[in-house]
Amino acid sequence: APDNIDQRIQESIKDMTGGAIGLAMGVLGVATSLYFVGENLIGASVEVKGLEFLGSYGSAVLAFLAVATYVPLNTWIAVKLGGLLERLNIRMQQAEGSYRSELTTFLRRSFHVAASHGEDVQKTMHDKLYVDIDKTWGRLNVVNTSYMSFELIYNFIGARIVSYGPGLVPFIHNGFDLKGYITGSEMVAQLISQCSWFIHVMPAIATLRANSQRVTELASAIENVQQPQEFYRQTGRSDFSYATQNPVFGLTIQKLELAHQGEDATPFLSAANLRFRRGEWTFLKGESGCGKTSLIKAINGLWPYGRGTIVFPEGVTSFYAAQEVKLQQVSLKQLVCLPGSENDHTDVLVAAALHKAGLGEFIGHLADESREGKLWDQVLSGGQKQKLVVARIILQQPGLLFLDEATGALDPEGKIAFHEAIKANCPDVTVISVMHEAVPPRSLSGEEFYHSVVAISDGVATKKPLAPALPRELTTILAQPRPAEDKWLRFRRLKQK
Repeated sequence: APDNIDQRIQESIKDMTGGAIGLAMGVLGVATSLYFVGENLIGASVEVKGLEFLGSYGSAVLAFLAVATYVPLNTWIAVKLGGLLERLNIRMQQAEGSYRSELTTFLRRSFHVAASHGEDVQKTMHDKLYVDIDKTWGRLNVVNTSYMSFELIYNFIGARIVSYGPGLVPFIHNGFDLKGYITGSEMVAQLISQCSWFIHVMPAIATLRANSQRVTELASAIENVQQPQEFYRQTGRSDFSYATQNPVFGLTIQKLELAHQGEDATPFLSAANLRFRRGEWTFLKGESGCGKTSLIKAINGLWPYGRGTIVFPEGVTSFYAAQEVKLQQVSLKQLVCLPGSENDHTDVLVAAALHKAGLGEFIGHLADESREGKLWDQVLSGGQKQKLVVARIILQQPGLLFLDEATGALDPEGKIAFHEAIKANCPDVTVISVMHEAVPPRSLSGEEFYHSVVAISDGVATKKPLAPALPRELTTILAQPRPAEDKWLRFRRLKQK
């Protein structure tokens, strides 16, 4: 994709507009020259010795033949050089894009680079990218200089040799006087110049084609990803199907297999049958890199390769909360209302959601896009951003909630408050959560937030209750207070001993 799409689109539109006008003027100039200059050449034409069968049109035929041979041959050379310029322009755009992208990434992670003393590694990376720009720029300058030299030589040969060649034979045989010879030759030179429009603008055409190709590639990529599975099937297996069912049955996953790119890629995660009932909280457990986040992404249609069936509860909205939270440059109210509009909720509801999430101190700034000159993305800490996500959840009231390490920036007390806020304000939500902890958090009273756990081991995901479930009758009996033992029974047991 282009490194700066807005810039490339503007350049392409401007160049295409100018190119269309220039092309029209060039074609018009060629047609006009052929008509007027050609008419004068024919009018001044004389018989050429050895070409008597052409009669008085001999010198004019020689002139047209010279133009028809010289201009197309050099236009072909110009097209070849233009193709090289086009490829170098594309390579230059790619190199500049890679460098700017890495520079932008570096600015975001500069603290981490400084903390880890990684300046030398970063410098090596930037040197490598800049060398690519420098080498490409050097080759581009060489080709541009070569094209300028080619154009100067072409103009000189056309104006001083080719244009004077056709009238030389008649002039030697006294068919022309010196004035007529020079006048006719200058008309041929003018005709060559007018017919050389493509040669003169070939560098601009090469740049236009490079910009247009980059924009077209992006447009094609956007069109292709409109059908994600068809797009991913070009580079691997993508056979996911999504359906809906009665909300009573919750969320169901059947015969799920996740893989990486490639037709023959071996699945790294499989789940035969997973069911998540309404209001159930499930904790995903497994070693780092086992596929916990990939499983959540696949459920939400965000994993490209694999197969399986995911059946959602009908009419239930879902909410995906990721670990990293990036805030747009909008008002605080709009940030809380995302992914909806700030007009969907009143200020009172938004303020209540912020208070329940632990961000009550910012209620007075709902209409502000910044605070003390800083955007909200800079004002709020990582933990506060994750509390903002809680406010969104409380406000949106989703039926399905996916927490992808959404409490990573919170301390243990903050994680408990995070879960308690959702538990208290979203009673019927189905939660599927990924966390770094091996054991899910509990409430301050010691109660479990989560009802079940999906354990991923050796590439297989299996679901089981977090605590073994006992039959309801036995649970009822165990919950009853133990009755006082009869003294006679106690005496009898002692006697038996």
